[in-house]
Amino acid sequence: MAGIADFEITFPSARRSVREMAAESGLSEDDVRVITTCDSYPVLGEGETEWELALRAAQQVMKRTQVPPSAVRTVIYAGTGEWDKAFWSPAAKVAQELGITGAYCYELTNYCNAVIAALQTGSDALAGREGESVLVLIGDRVSTLLDYGDPTAKEMFNQGDAGGAFLLSSSGTTAEVLGSRLRTDPSWCDYYSGVRDGDGMIIRRNGNRDGLAEAYAENFTTLTTELLASLGRDLTDVAYLLVTHGSRPIHERLLKDLGLPESRSVLNYHRLGHMGAADTFIAMRELITAQKLLPGDLVLHATSALGFSWGVMAMEYRG
Repeated sequence: MAGIADFEITFPSARRSVREMAAESGLSEDDVRVITTCDSYPVLGEGETEWELALRAAQQVMKRTQVPPSAVRTVIYAGTGEWDKAFWSPAAKVAQELGITGAYCYELTNYCNAVIAALQTGSDALAGREGESVLVLIGDRVSTLLDYGDPTAKEMFNQGDAGGAFLLSSSGTTAEVLGSRLRTDPSWCDYYSGVRDGDGMIIRRNGNRDGLAEAYAENFTTLTTELLASLGRDLTDVAYLLVTHGSRPIHERLLKDLGLPESRSVLNYHRLGHMGAADTFIAMRELITAQKLLPGDLVLHATSALGFSWGVMAMEYRG
């Protein structure tokens, strides 16, 4: 089966602080900190672009693996669909910069859930194609799409920016992709939407509605149970469950509902906001660096996104 040969996460140079958001929104710093759970987090600085974050990550991965550009036959750029330029392909741009000329390059839009969908799509594409590789890229710039002057948008004030790159291959993997389960509840499709603001776009919540926290808990729990059953595994086999950093209370509730202690997850809320699609892989990289993962460990990635959709992917760490 295919898996991740190597991956890298990159951060921008600037940080957004609670003090700045409080000043712009008119909220107190304590009100903002309830959402962010940290004093500041990484965001794109002046002149920085999301595709360049993805490029930096890809350059490091390609250098470490020594995979030639000619071996990469597919490039998938996963994200929000609101790219750095309109009517433009960031996948093709990164491929050009890397000297990848023989690949099919395209974008996959599913917001913070896009990385799971792209990794599954890329892994499936490698079936029976020995010697080929797929490059999955992520780039988030949600911080640039928020109106910090609108106090009703505070639920999204924890949104940071990050980039990443994942090289998939059928051999020599760091983590084998075992499978995934994804689901969308279309009844939430209009809860958030973008509106044009001059040359840009900002995200607006359309009214207020109860039940989203319950939808998160139900869908994450159901998908985790279904995925483990399909693999012939159960929760006792899970070394770590890594969760999108959209909400610490939801993260903690999921662990409680599944009967997993916090020691079998990674909670970075004290220093990072919701870093888009990169959240769970920031956590996985930290586990690898700290040598907390052992070959054969089962790692679950639980991600979610506007729309609203949820996904859980299972990986076996190879070392």
